Amino acid sequence: MMKLSSKKIAEVVGSVSNVLDEEITNISTDSRSVFKGDLFIAIKGEKFDGHDFVKDVVDKGASVVIVERLIPAVPAVRQILVENCLDAYGAIGAYVRLQYKGVVIGLTGSSGKTTSKEELKFVLKKFAPVSATEGNFNNHVGVPRSLCNLDMSSSYAIIEMGMSTAGEMSYLTSLVKPNIAVVINVYPMHIEFFPNDGIEGIAKAKAEIFGGLDRNGIAIINDDTAKADILREKARDRTPNLILYGKDNLVSKLETPDGWKLEARFGNEVVSYELTSRGDHVVYNSLCVLSVASVLGLDLKQAADYLKDFETPAGRGRHYQLKLPNGGESYTLIDDSYSGQPDAMIIAIKALGGMKAEGKKIALLGKMGELGAHTQERHMDVGKALNETDIKVVIGVGEPAKDILAQLEADKEQYYFDTKDGAEELLLNKVLQNGDILLIKGSHYGSQLFKVAEKLIGFKG
Repeated sequence: MMKLSSKKIAEVVGSVSNVLDEEITNISTDSRSVFKGDLFIAIKGEKFDGHDFVKDVVDKGASVVIVERLIPAVPAVRQILVENCLDAYGAIGAYVRLQYKGVVIGLTGSSGKTTSKEELKFVLKKFAPVSATEGNFNNHVGVPRSLCNLDMSSSYAIIEMGMSTAGEMSYLTSLVKPNIAVVINVYPMHIEFFPNDGIEGIAKAKAEIFGGLDRNGIAIINDDTAKADILREKARDRTPNLILYGKDNLVSKLETPDGWKLEARFGNEVVSYELTSRGDHVVYNSLCVLSVASVLGLDLKQAADYLKDFETPAGRGRHYQLKLPNGGESYTLIDDSYSGQPDAMIIAIKALGGMKAEGKKIALLGKMGELGAHTQERHMDVGKALNETDIKVVIGVGEPAKDILAQLEADKEQYYFDTKDGAEELLLNKVLQNGDILLIKGSHYGSQLFKVAEKLIGFKG
């Protein structure tokens, strides 16, 4: 991060504390990763209170702490007193962002944000230095962290932004103030928090990202996503500069054994390129990246050529060639276990159904969360989608997954587990055979299927 004095930080967060003057080059909210000279922010979480660790971090060498109440065992001159630590973190992030001279790209969507961000970062780095959100730190803590950690010498900054309820995106975008705002999709994710407005409410909440644009800003929207009309309307309220991407960009689209061969038009330029992963979502990610590259004035032919070398992040659809217990045979694992969301799950299922396999196709699917009253319906939708494919074996994990299995036609072999326990043993000792393709997908914390994927990837045969 840029160097800031502790006195300047106190000014930025609106504190009147008489704090000592120290140079700060790193900010932490995790007491376990505080080093000498750091600033520690004592954020309160659901299961912890950072104030409980203030004395410990100062003893470890933290120069200054931001607190909501003074800690008697710590010198007052090392404490910046504020009303709300989380708001203070946001204020620091917003201040750092205003000092940044590069192009800031804010990116959001219901599913696939991190993969899209990583693919965009992968391509832009071929042209100039890039700062980007680490992992999926995209919430009220993660976004300030990303802003505070900006490389001030980079040309581009990509800030991933997430939300669960209305108003969250509006706050985050007030910090990020993007030059370019991107919405990659709208799905009924977190729909339990929108009981009255449903997916329309989700679209409006996503569209809050455009509130951070000025009149010279650029809005980029997946025009094929649900409720794209709402996104377009909200974007035009902020800026006349609206870029749409989707199937209308495609001049040609050819599926290959390894992925896609595509021709796509961006303005007056047509580029040809290849992708080495399957599924329509892969195509849309590429169109998003190239739309951003186009408005940045980059060489589109070069940008398109780089796409074929992008490797999907772990847990988000990466393919692994793994050994079976006999050691001499292998199968393909598609590890999409990071998250489970109905539309994304159906997309992954359709992608698996479209693949060529020497053996059979298997889906290990966990329950999906944050669906509220729509839980049964959306799990049933996944089961119906499976019937439209040649997937032969379906393993459900978690009580709601029973509604997936209940929809399956008689020709599909099915298994059920209350928890992830037992799934790995079933796969390795009974189900998996040479040439099979296995998809693993489900709610990250709810189903814990990522742990099954980790064990399979670590299995040596």
